[in-house]
Amino acid sequence: MRWIVFDFGEVISQRNPALPAMAARLGVPVERFEGAYWDRDAYDRGGSDADYWSLIGSSLGLSFDDDAVRELTALDNAGWLDDPVADTVALIEDLSAAAVPLALLSNAPVTFARLAEKVPWAEHFRHLIFSGDLGCAKPDVAIWEHLCGVLGAAPADLIFFDDRRTNIDGALAFGIDARLWTSAAAARVELRAEFGDLGA
Repeated sequence: MRWIVFDFGEVISQRNPALPAMAARLGVPVERFEGAYWDRDAYDRGGSDADYWSLIGSSLGLSFDDDAVRELTALDNAGWLDDPVADTVALIEDLSAAAVPLALLSNAPVTFARLAEKVPWAEHFRHLIFSGDLGCAKPDVAIWEHLCGVLGAAPADLIFFDDRRTNIDGALAFGIDARLWTSAAAARVELRAEFGDLGA
């Protein structure tokens, strides 16, 4: 049976709803905060919380002590983790109940990864792979190589869902059956042809 590999951000999670709260904590407009917030590539490749918030601070003309870094990191992580997309979680649960092997591949920092490993939906995944632990990130070739090595599977044996076209293109170029995520309902229809009835 083929593996199904899920992205996390805006697939299992909502788009971080804590962005307004973080912007308010810093006293800056949400639009200005988001302009700095999404510069996360180094963070996702293993950069520290302090370095990430220092980068944001430099962009906004602010500086943060250790307590502020911890507070902001906690707000950020809670935003991503506290209210996952119910339809996606239901799909994951149904796939797990059908004994379909599942893995997670997320561009995410180390602090987030250690928290994500403990949430209830994580127990349905046989492997949880986070870019921050590896020093590489989607769509790097190295991360697809790592994924296949961990799963002990050929690229064609993976069905990979991600909401970002650049990641889909990278996975397709590596030979993975990569599919652009639009919704859990659409994914359920796609998967039904291969895995049978997965519920409503």
